[in-house]
Amino acid sequence: MNQLNLFIELTRLKKPIGFMLLFWPCAWGLTLAYDFSSNLNKYFFYLTIFFLGSVFMRSAGCIVNDIFDKEFDAKVFRTKNRPIASGSISIKLATFYALMLCFFALLVLLNFNFFTIILALGSMPLAFSYPLMKRFTYWPQLFLGITFNYGLVLGWTSIKGDIDLVPILFYFGAIFWTLGYDTIYGYQDIKDDEIIGLKSTSIKFKGKAKKFLFICYSFLITFVLLGGYKMEFHFSYYLLCIVPFFHLFIYQLKIFNLNDPKSCLKAFKSNNFFGLIIFLNILIVKNL
Repeated sequence: MNQLNLFIELTRLKKPIGFMLLFWPCAWGLTLAYDFSSNLNKYFFYLTIFFLGSVFMRSAGCIVNDIFDKEFDAKVFRTKNRPIASGSISIKLATFYALMLCFFALLVLLNFNFFTIILALGSMPLAFSYPLMKRFTYWPQLFLGITFNYGLVLGWTSIKGDIDLVPILFYFGAIFWTLGYDTIYGYQDIKDDEIIGLKSTSIKFKGKAKKFLFICYSFLITFVLLGGYKMEFHFSYYLLCIVPFFHLFIYQLKIFNLNDPKSCLKAFKSNNFFGLIIFLNILIVKNL
């Protein structure tokens, strides 16, 4: 039982916000591409396996991140008790867990068409190199956005079998979304990160955090609206977008305080609501 608890802690399974933020872009892409006048069984099946894939890949990503960051995590108050940093789980066992989860993710991936499989496999080197970026650049959140939202394109190609401008527009928007919310997340550890020499957008824009977030979310909104325009969505799409936009610019930026780790975590977690609302918006308009 102790090993099970350590595995759950290692993979952050008790913190669903991580795999939900990975899942929502997949759901956006799938819903954008799907023809709802056809049988819905395929849609719900794909939605389910995208969810499972998000859980497997995010869990594997957490392990890889902890392996790379073992020495750093031991020096950061929030992460010093993580299983690998504390020595509760060996690197060898953690690597086995990561490979096992990647194998499960591969089984999920094999349900899709060949083009989607190739695209997904091609993104793996970038996905697993993300943990190293904080050592070399102040923009690791940008690399995270590029990799974390790749599922949006895969959601589209799983149905269409090709790439169109629509998923690219939403993908760019999602990159700026991640750039914003992960910058917020980074402020929880900013003092320790500065001491040990790690880099992030949280540190780079420490003196103008809300201005940077406003710019990120403005680009997000722009691409989401352009994507809707390219899809020729009904006017109701733009009306429904008022809710998530209000959430970003009024609620999230208001509660965010870079000097208060609890407010940072609260603002970060609230992005699950944003992902859900955009998903429901697309789903509703596609079925009008």
